[in-house]
Amino acid sequence: MRNLLYLMLFLALTSCAVGGPSYGQGYPAPVNYQADSSITQSLFNDRASTISEENIKKILDGNYSLPNNLRVSLVKLESTQSQQGYYRNNEQYLKSQQEYLDLFTAKFKASNRVTKISKIPELLISHNPTFTNIREAAVRTQSDIVVIYSINSDLYARYKLFSKSDIKAFATTQLIILDVRTGLIPFSTIVTKEFQSKREKNELNEAEAANRIKNKAILLTIEEIGQRINAFLAKK
Repeated sequence: MRNLLYLMLFLALTSCAVGGPSYGQGYPAPVNYQADSSITQSLFNDRASTISEENIKKILDGNYSLPNNLRVSLVKLESTQSQQGYYRNNEQYLKSQQEYLDLFTAKFKASNRVTKISKIPELLISHNPTFTNIREAAVRTQSDIVVIYSINSDLYARYKLFSKSDIKAFATTQLIILDVRTGLIPFSTIVTKEFQSKREKNELNEAEAANRIKNKAILLTIEEIGQRINAFLAKK
């Protein structure tokens, strides 16, 4: 009799363990747990990084705006071509560089937020400047922002033989605005323009005509960038 009771108790416990609770009879359904896969910080181990992960998050999550009144400095990064002595000592080249600088200056003067415009002397900038080098030079000139630009121009390949047909050139100007206080870049743009023309009667040769046409293409890029800058500065 005792063995029979043990046997019945064993079968009852076994049926409960195997069958388990019935979720359709008052038991809550199981919840499938999924780990949070949101990426909230960099997963790259970059030992050369100069910004901590904490500061990256602060920058991306923070609010930022330029001062209302701006003292502006201009810096031109020289291309490999223009760094050559032939170009740097060429009268036409020097005149054209001054023309570009004057046009940029005029575009910034059109904004009522700009109170001062100057060019950072080459003496303050290394031969291969870094953002840190430029920023420190801007601090010495008490500038709020630094406008850094680079210009590249050339003739289209099929026009390089200088036939009697038109000469066609293109130019690309890149520009960024660097906030001296924060090191942030609130504005950047790249503009490419082209210009086509014939040699004029007063030009001595085709090379002189090509330089004029390339120069015109460059001025078109600066005009376009000037419009974009004025639109950007108009936003408080």
